[in-house]
Amino acid sequence: MINFSEHPHRRYNPLNGEWVLVSPHRAKRPWQGQTEKSHQDERPKYDPTCYLCPGNQRVQGQVNDKYSSTFVFTNDFSALLPDVPKGELNDGLFVAQTEQGISRVICFSPDHSLTIPEMQLDDILKVIELWCEEYISLGSNAFINHVQLFENKGSVMGCSNPHPHGQVWAQSSIPVEVAKEIEQQKNYFKIHKRTLLSDYLEQEIRKQERIILENNTFVCLVPFWAVWPFETMILPKRQVASLADLTRDEKMDFADMYRNLTIKYDNLFETSFPYSAGIHQAPTDGLEHPEWHMHMHFYPPLLRSASIKKFMVGYEMMANAQRDITAEQSSQRLKELSTTHYKQR
Repeated sequence: MINFSEHPHRRYNPLNGEWVLVSPHRAKRPWQGQTEKSHQDERPKYDPTCYLCPGNQRVQGQVNDKYSSTFVFTNDFSALLPDVPKGELNDGLFVAQTEQGISRVICFSPDHSLTIPEMQLDDILKVIELWCEEYISLGSNAFINHVQLFENKGSVMGCSNPHPHGQVWAQSSIPVEVAKEIEQQKNYFKIHKRTLLSDYLEQEIRKQERIILENNTFVCLVPFWAVWPFETMILPKRQVASLADLTRDEKMDFADMYRNLTIKYDNLFETSFPYSAGIHQAPTDGLEHPEWHMHMHFYPPLLRSASIKKFMVGYEMMANAQRDITAEQSSQRLKELSTTHYKQR
């Protein structure tokens, strides 16, 4: 008889229509591969050499505001530019087109020493409110059809500056991963007249197998189809298409969930836990999107300890996403962790 906690199996991701191979028996194998250096991340509250600290000069000469809360500015090395002339290439299999957009940097706090799990709840709420403002203001541009908010935490995730910050990339086309979610959610909504994630969340709340945290209006869980070892997702209980639809109380609950999840992450291996996180919400293309249920993905790379990470190589790059520990095993580990940061214990 099949035992999904022991036997290799595949799990379907209804959000993108893809599969993940789960091989739980492999979690028992010894590790003799690469480890990352583990160190306590102690930084000053202000760093005169940091390009993101208040009042400091950035590399191209611009000077930051002497901000005391959040701060946002257009990226000095933007991946997307608003004034790119329209053009395309169609030469057989050589196809290309220009892309317009805006890239901005969001500083979460003036305190260089902090990360989200060490910030106060009211200060995290200000981050969420700024996200909302950026989504609305950037999305109001006629040439912007999608706004992607994201955070890369930790040098292992390619973060080039340790100051607490995230980014927002707004562009004219719909990115590939979002396009997959649009198609899957639209197809589900056409058939069921309900959002895919509303029905999924209802099942998860009923089963209580992968839920890590729950408050009045938000849930944090390990998705049934998770790829990364400690991947999670935060969802509002109420079906809302974007941050712009959240009430004040929901934003506060979102901030509380964001903080408590990242505290659990730090507590897991007692390190400043790296991850890439991002919010998926309705496009800003001026169309109605009743199929959309806003959610936030967290993709952390650490696997067994603060010094061993998951690599997406070989089979994963050539064939199919794969993981060893099951979603249920990782959710149980995260659920059992305290929401008091290990540095405060």
